[in-house]
Amino acid sequence: MSLSKFESMLKTNEVYFFDAVEFETIVEHYLNVGKQSLAKKAVQLGLEQHPSSIQLKLMKVEILIFEDKLAEAIKMLSNIEAVEPHNDEVFIQKAIILSKKKQHTEAIAILKESIQYIEDPADIWSMIGMEYLYLDDFENARLNFAKCIEVDYEDYSSLYNIVYCFDMEENHEEAIRFLNVYLDKNPYCEVAWHQLGKQYFELGMFKEALTAFDYAVLIDDSFIGGYLEKAKTLEELKRYEEAIENYSVTLELDDPTAYAYIRIGECYEKLNNVQIAIHFYKKAVHEDPLLDRGWVLLTNACYNQESYQKALHYINKAIQIDEGNVLYWRRYGDINLKLGFYEEAVKAFNTCLDLGDREIEIYVALADILLFLGEFNEALSTLIKAKKTYKEFAEIEYRLCGLFMILGKKEYSLTHLQNALEIDFEYHTIIKELYPTVFDNEKVQEVVSKYNKAVQ
Repeated sequence: MSLSKFESMLKTNEVYFFDAVEFETIVEHYLNVGKQSLAKKAVQLGLEQHPSSIQLKLMKVEILIFEDKLAEAIKMLSNIEAVEPHNDEVFIQKAIILSKKKQHTEAIAILKESIQYIEDPADIWSMIGMEYLYLDDFENARLNFAKCIEVDYEDYSSLYNIVYCFDMEENHEEAIRFLNVYLDKNPYCEVAWHQLGKQYFELGMFKEALTAFDYAVLIDDSFIGGYLEKAKTLEELKRYEEAIENYSVTLELDDPTAYAYIRIGECYEKLNNVQIAIHFYKKAVHEDPLLDRGWVLLTNACYNQESYQKALHYINKAIQIDEGNVLYWRRYGDINLKLGFYEEAVKAFNTCLDLGDREIEIYVALADILLFLGEFNEALSTLIKAKKTYKEFAEIEYRLCGLFMILGKKEYSLTHLQNALEIDFEYHTIIKELYPTVFDNEKVQEVVSKYNKAVQ
């Protein structure tokens, strides 16, 4: 009724009287639903009718802080503090201002001072814990959140924060001990069982993790997070059929997700049911067309089935989403090679180099394609670039030998041949595969035979 009356007043420009508590309720409602301008208007009108109301002034401070008008908020807090020096809300708002100014140590000091004036300090401990998190002081943050748990075992926000602190400290064993103690006192808490399972999972203790997740979904059979983690654990235990069952439960409990479809598809692929896997990958990209991972999984499944045209279609989808991903361009190059689209393969591997992929496989693949296309100078240039990074590699030296001989630079060719033979004699057959005419060259045969005798 107060809200209707207030909004009617705003529409008609008439002035109605509300007591201070009514204004507080109105302001609190608008703040809770995110209607900041109406909350601000209610505070203004409230203070006009009740200029001495401390609570309305504190609500105005809250709005000023939200609007980042910190100097005005500080001034107003000082006036309130002069009237009520031990008002707990004054301490809280001062701490919030300090926190916004990244003065977290000072905020903690203010909050600690406020505890002596507060009947129920749980909210203050939680705020202190958050300030310690901002300082990356995970131990002190954890200790303050633990105080919240002691007074309210169903404070799951603090429970999550405690586990987060353990995670950041990479102290999973201590987290397990803490959660087991917590569960002794609150054994029907699915959240704690879920968190315990995640800690066991991190340590590779998959059987223990599975037991914990079993309890989580037994307590709450609609706990989607529990089923997801249970399914992931079953995957680690190579129990793929059961993993699929648990992922499928999540699809029944809520709207389907691309993530669940992908995990189901991967399980089927591990069971060698590639066609069913592809079916679920398609469901994933239908659910989320911008999920490049789904397109890549489709690409790989088709590639392994030698369906290269389909694989090319899918990898193009992935590249459109993330054109800076080197792995996608590598796969694009491989597929085009399989299809005999050599110019596209050259484009792919050059893109890999442009994106910073300096793996020797890229240089070698690119050089071999350019050789096949008769682009000898470009192939040579590619290998010379590779040699700057990979100085003593037989793969490069033998290819340089072949290219220099083709280009009529016999002396350079034989120098690289000698280098290659010293690095890896057995690999010299690559010359026969890539450069048969060079391999048949009398001088090349002479150098290879001479080296062969020397090593025997």
